[in-house]
Amino acid sequence: MPIDVQNFTAANLLRRPEPVRVGGFVAGFDPTTTSPYVNYATPLPGIAPTDADVAALVAAFRERGLLPRLEFAPDAAPRAEPALRRAGFTTEAVHEYLVCTPATLTLPAGLPQAEVPRTDAEFTEIDAALSEAFDGEFPASAEGAARLRRTQERGGAVRFVRAADGRCAGAASCSAPAQGTAELAGVGTRPAYRGRGVAAAVTSALAGAMFGRGAESVWLEYGGDGSRRVYERVGFRPGGTRLYLRLAAPLP
Repeated sequence: MPIDVQNFTAANLLRRPEPVRVGGFVAGFDPTTTSPYVNYATPLPGIAPTDADVAALVAAFRERGLLPRLEFAPDAAPRAEPALRRAGFTTEAVHEYLVCTPATLTLPAGLPQAEVPRTDAEFTEIDAALSEAFDGEFPASAEGAARLRRTQERGGAVRFVRAADGRCAGAASCSAPAQGTAELAGVGTRPAYRGRGVAAAVTSALAGAMFGRGAESVWLEYGGDGSRRVYERVGFRPGGTRLYLRLAAPLP
């Protein structure tokens, strides 16, 4: 599975508005945001990058005024990490990821209905709900709502649960499948609606949608034991780890 996840990450970054290939790495840049969680790079599986390759990668970030940052499954590119650390990259985080397949997907009874957004107003409301769910870490914006719409229009999917007052209780999105798998991300529920099955509803609906489009698996990262239990409830199982590296200081 690490190879599948790594191949997917590279393919997904190539979908960014400004993809760059350099020294065995793929970087994906989006000029509408400076967020390091949107603009990052990943090594191709099995590469053995030189110090010059890493320096060229860093330069691609620096010339855009962006933080050099990577996300990858280290088992799929074991020789990338030593080269990056020689250049001064340090660990931002290590995350476990979970994988769901058509054979493991479960649809528990009693979950709220997950809907497909159709209008600009719904995408705007979803963006606002996710911002609130993540304590404002990702401020709501017109650009954020537009990125959600593009995800859906370009073969991915967005699902949300509508509260009784018409607002978005919670939502998530999933990238378009690539290399047989798809990444489900940004699962968030507004605090007032937590504990009602919202996250499980959107997660299971998105996985089912991707399997309906031919994906062999869907994977996601989780943020704690509570969220892990939610995902396991709908059929996600341990898959491996992903490493996040960043370079805050310029190269000497």
